[in-house]
Amino acid sequence: MATTKRLLPMGIQDFPDIRERGFVYADKTARAYELVTGSGKAFFLSRPRRFGKSLLCSTLGAIFDGRRELFGEIAGMPALAFNTLDWEWKRHPVIRLDLNYGEYAKYGTEGLYGTLRDELRRESKKYGVKLDRAAAPASQFKDLIEEACEKIGEKAVVLIDEYDCPLTSTLNKRDVHIELRNALKAFYGVLKSYDSYLRFIFLTGVSKFSQVSIFSELNQITDLTLDPRYADICGLTQEELELNFGPEIESVLEKNGCNREEYLDDMRRFYNGYRFSKAPITVYNPFGLLKHFYRGGEFSEHWYETATPTFLVDLIEKHKVNVLELGDLKVKAADFGKYDIDNMALAPLLCQTGYMTITGYDEKTQRFTLDYPNEEVRAAFAGTLVKHGLKVPPDKGDALYNQLIDALYAGDVDAMINAIKLFLAEIPYDLILEKEVHFQALLRMMFRMLGFTCRTEERIATGRIDMLVKTDDFIYCFEFKLDGSAEAALAQINNKEYAVPWAASGKKVFKVGVSFDSKKRNIGNWVSVVNS
Repeated sequence: MATTKRLLPMGIQDFPDIRERGFVYADKTARAYELVTGSGKAFFLSRPRRFGKSLLCSTLGAIFDGRRELFGEIAGMPALAFNTLDWEWKRHPVIRLDLNYGEYAKYGTEGLYGTLRDELRRESKKYGVKLDRAAAPASQFKDLIEEACEKIGEKAVVLIDEYDCPLTSTLNKRDVHIELRNALKAFYGVLKSYDSYLRFIFLTGVSKFSQVSIFSELNQITDLTLDPRYADICGLTQEELELNFGPEIESVLEKNGCNREEYLDDMRRFYNGYRFSKAPITVYNPFGLLKHFYRGGEFSEHWYETATPTFLVDLIEKHKVNVLELGDLKVKAADFGKYDIDNMALAPLLCQTGYMTITGYDEKTQRFTLDYPNEEVRAAFAGTLVKHGLKVPPDKGDALYNQLIDALYAGDVDAMINAIKLFLAEIPYDLILEKEVHFQALLRMMFRMLGFTCRTEERIATGRIDMLVKTDDFIYCFEFKLDGSAEAALAQINNKEYAVPWAASGKKVFKVGVSFDSKKRNIGNWVSVVNS
C-alpha cells in the first residue's frame, strides 16, 4: 500500500514558513524552552553548516515575537511542546542578523559593512525605525536597539546567525581577515555597551574567534557548543528520525524492498555519528536526511556536496599533516576556543566544521578523541584529501578509479589489485611510511572515496578482519601482511574462518591475502580464492 507523500522542508530555514505551509517538523521547541527560561541571557552555539542553526534562530525569533499561533495546531500539523509550557508570550523587538552572505574575501570591510547595513535596514523597517545611512554599522546597530525598545516597550532580542562567516571565509587572506576582525570587534562591542536594553542574545557560528569582542569582552556569554544538555538541540537523534519520518522510511522500504533493520543500520552508518559533547549522544545532519528521503532513499554525499572545504585542505597542507594519519585526533576542551589566524588549531576546526566529530572522551586526561563522523564524510573528505594531499595527477587518478570500480563490480580480483598497485605507484615516496596501517589506511580511503562499504578491523567471534569491502554482488575479505607472505595472510583468513559470517549472504565471498613491500612502498604479491 502506497504511503502518503508529505512536504519536506528542503532548504527551508524559516520557522513560520514551515509551520504555516504544513512542512514536516521535528519538534525541538522543548529544548528552546529550556534555553529561554534558564540562567543567563547571552548564548553562543557552534555547529557545522546545514545543521539547523538558522531554523533554531528563526524559532527563537517566533517565540520572542509572541507568535503563539505558530506553536498550536496549524496547517494540519500537531501542536508543539512549547505551546503547553508556561511562557509570557510578550512581543519583544527581535533583531535578527544573518552574515552568511557577502563577498568578504573580495571586498573586505567594504563588503562587511554592505552586508551589515543591508541586514540592519531590513530589521529597522519591521519597527518603523529610520537609520542614518551615512553612519557606521555599529552606530546604526545602537540606534536600532534603542529605538526598537522604545517603540515596542520591551527589551530587545538579538539573534546573529553565522556571526563568524566573514572570518572563516578569509582564513587564507591574513590582512583582510585581521581587517574584518577589527571591524567585527567594534560592531559586536555594541552588545556589551547596550546590555541593559537586551532581553536575550543568541549567536551561531563555526568557531570562537578569541580576539573578537563578543568573547574577549562580553564575558557574560555562555558557550553551549560542548554542553551535554544541548548536544541534540540541532540535528536529529535516531529516536527523532524514526518518530518524525516514519512515512518516509516506509516509503523507501516499499520502493526498494529492503529489510527495515538493515536499512536503518545503513542510515546510521552513512549519516549518523555527529557528537557534540562528553555525553555519547549522536545525531544526524538534517539536510542530508531530507535530501536522502527527497531522492527516494538514495545514499549519497548530500551534505558534503553543498560546499568544498578548500580552506581546510589548505590548512592541512600548511600544517603538513599526513592525510593517512588524519583520524583518532586528541584535543582538550580549551582547544575549541583558541581561534586566531596566527595560531589556528586544525583538529578542533575540523570538528566544528563537521569533517571530524567527537568519538570519545577520557575523564582522566580530559581529552576528546576526534574522528570522521560517518561514511558520507569519510568517503567524500577522503576523496578530497587523496586528490589534494597525495598529489596523484587528476587524469591518472580518474582513470585508475574507474579501473578499480569496474574490477570490484566484476569480481575481478587481479584487475582490482593491479589498479591499486598503479595508484600506489603514483603517490610520492615520503607520504607512505613503512607501516602496515598506512597501506591499510590508503586502501580504506580509496574504497570509501569511491562509495563502497569498507570496514577495517571488523570484529567477529574469531578475531578481527583487516578489511571488508562490499558491493551489491560481492564481498572482499582482506588480510594484510607487511613484508610477509600473501599465502600466510590467506591462511589466517581460513584458520580464523573470517568469511563464515557471510556464507549465507547470497553474495560471492573472495578471500584475499595481500603482502605489502615496505621497500617498494607497494603491494608485493597477493593470492585470492572464492569461499566455498
